[in-house]
Amino acid sequence: MSGGGVMLCGGADPNQGEQTTLRGTVLKQDWPPERVQKFRQAGFVYVHVAILYEAAVYAMLQTGTLPLRFGPPLAWLVAGAAVAAFVFVGLYHWRNVWFARIVWVLNGARTPTLITGAFFAAPDRVTPSTFYLTALVVVFINLWMLARAGWDL
Repeated sequence: MSGGGVMLCGGADPNQGEQTTLRGTVLKQDWPPERVQKFRQAGFVYVHVAILYEAAVYAMLQTGTLPLRFGPPLAWLVAGAAVAAFVFVGLYHWRNVWFARIVWVLNGARTPTLITGAFFAAPDRVTPSTFYLTALVVVFINLWMLARAGWDL
């Protein structure tokens, strides 16, 4: 362990190499090449999901179907891009299992809304059920890749 401190994330994995810590929190973990590949794949899949979400927001903005009750859409687009960049760096560079697991849980929280929109949507809803069904498939692929990285599946 480099940087000193108490190891909080990652556990005592004998396959794990050097760790970079800040005040006891593991920021970066080194893994065997196979595990590193899983983190990198999860990072790239997350970026592609974020691109789809950003494109959907932009398309909805262009067609006038984006609700404006949450504030200016440009601010949300910029915030979404910043979050996507942060998560990508976290997965690709830090390779921290707890980071991947937390992102997995947060992404999993999307599924009830997507299931409702895909299968139980109100008849007067503007967004078609196929939009939510497609998003559900994409989110589950993302969850699968995050789980591979976070739990070494």
